[in-house]
Formats: sequence, C-alpha cells, structure tokens
Amino acid sequence: MPLTRITTRDCYSPDQLQTIGVVLHRCLVDEFDVPPDDRFQIINQLTAGQLSIDPGYLCDGRSERCILFEITAGRPRSRLQKQHFYRKLTCELQRCIGVRPDDVLIIITINKSDDWSFSQGIMLSEITL
Repeated sequence: MPLTRITTRDCYSPDQLQTIGVVLHRCLVDEFDVPPDDRFQIINQLTAGQLSIDPGYLCDGRSERCILFEITAGRPRSRLQKQHFYRKLTCELQRCIGVRPDDVLIIITINKSDDWSFSQGIMLSEITL
C-alpha cells in the first residue's frame, strides 16, 4: 500500500508523466511486493523556483529533469528488495523515456497500518485483509 509522491520540474509532457507512473507501479509490483491493484500516486510538476535539488550531491551531476520519488510504505522491505527496486526503477526510466540515472532520487518512509485509513474513517489495522 505505498503512496508515492512524484515531484519533478515542469519539463515532462503529460504522456511522459503517465509513463513515469506506469513504470513506477510496475517496478513496485515486480520488486517491492505490491499488489497490482494497489496504485496511489501524486504527481507534482514545479517551476524552477519551486524545486531546489542540489545538482551535484552524491552523484555525477543532476539535470533540471530530475525526478524525486517519495514513497510511504506500510511495511518494511528487505535491504535487497529496496536495492533491486531502486536499480530497476532507474534502469526502466532510462530505457522508457531517457531519464539519466543521476536524475532519479528515491526516498522510502515506513509507517504502520494504524497510520492509514482508506475509507470510512476506519484504520487499516482494523481491517482483515
């Protein structure tokens, strides 16, 4: 049940944004043990003054086409799962729409089922899945 906020500069077309979302979800399903019908994404495109990401921090240089993925997940994943997910997402974005690997930033935050309510004000931990 991850929720992903995808933030980028306003340099991607609507079709490219759709592709980013599809690629992300496919990688989550394949590498992060996410069910196929569990897709929650927020895509934000910001102007140059609204997004400040250091162009050289821990990389060989970022362009203005960088994409930040902030993933909130309801349960922990193994180090290996995260590693495979990071690499697959980066490779697939490069293959599908030419995103440079240095332009992909991914942050995963873990919380608990008490921190989610999908409807009717009911905590996810109250529901038997």
